[in-house]
Amino acid sequence: KGKVYQMKVFKLPEFAPNARGKPMVGIFPLTKNENITAVLPLPNDKTSWENLNIMFSTSKGTVRRNALSDFIKIQSSGKIAMKLSDDDKLIGVHTCIEKEDDVFLSTKEGKCLRFPISNVRKFSGRNSVGVRGIRLSKVDMVISMYILKHAKFTIDERNDYLKIANAIRRKELRRSTPFNKLSKGTQLSENKFVEMENIEEFILSIADNGFGKRSSAYEYRITSRGGKGIANMSVNKKIGKVVSSFPVNEKDDIMLIAGTGKLIRSPVNKIRISGRTTQGVTLFKVESSEKVLSAASIKDLNISSE
Repeated sequence: KGKVYQMKVFKLPEFAPNARGKPMVGIFPLTKNENITAVLPLPNDKTSWENLNIMFSTSKGTVRRNALSDFIKIQSSGKIAMKLSDDDKLIGVHTCIEKEDDVFLSTKEGKCLRFPISNVRKFSGRNSVGVRGIRLSKVDMVISMYILKHAKFTIDERNDYLKIANAIRRKELRRSTPFNKLSKGTQLSENKFVEMENIEEFILSIADNGFGKRSSAYEYRITSRGGKGIANMSVNKKIGKVVSSFPVNEKDDIMLIAGTGKLIRSPVNKIRISGRTTQGVTLFKVESSEKVLSAASIKDLNISSE
């Protein structure tokens, strides 16, 4: 319903993975047919919020940007964050920085769109509808919105990088090969390749029949807000519809949850890197009567036991 609630993490009850948990209506004063659609962890120091924006996205493809400081004071009954039509719902909320980040929208029918944060003007009010992020077909809907680091490279640099990197991933070339041989047929310098390699992000896309794929974020070109988007994942009867697309790191794990309550956890590095339009591989063997409903990354916190 476009409302935002706030709570300290330590006040949330902690349960075992197989426990039923506590209904959200017992934690927040939710009304009938109101559901939590996004959870956003924020710094405890609210003075740091001044440098951050917050991006909202809806299932109908609308996006809106506000200053995070607009939401410093939230009463226990919640606060209206975004005005929604009756047939629309909020599907994603993330913090972002204007000149450093891009918005990445993905849809159920396998489309996606990436555009700079600056394409969405900063709204001063909380009751506005927002602006169009992606143009959808009548049968499609946005299923996830995430923030990527803005890629400050030319199209030629991106294409040359992917040509080399993909050849290494297919084991046609070795990373230890002298760069003048690796870069044959390209104009990319070794310094630029290393720079792009060090900051490369990867997008994991999951379909409801248990298929998934991991692709370089460089495969998703930056365009303007409001377009129809490009192909993100091949969808068909075998693969199913896309349920989520989100950034992952090599050391992360992912967790997939089926409608029956079954879940599976798997290392990201076990999922091979493939092209943007591929259908992916089986990550979760689900029965014909069940579907994968949600997916999430579990970050490697690099915490060692003492």
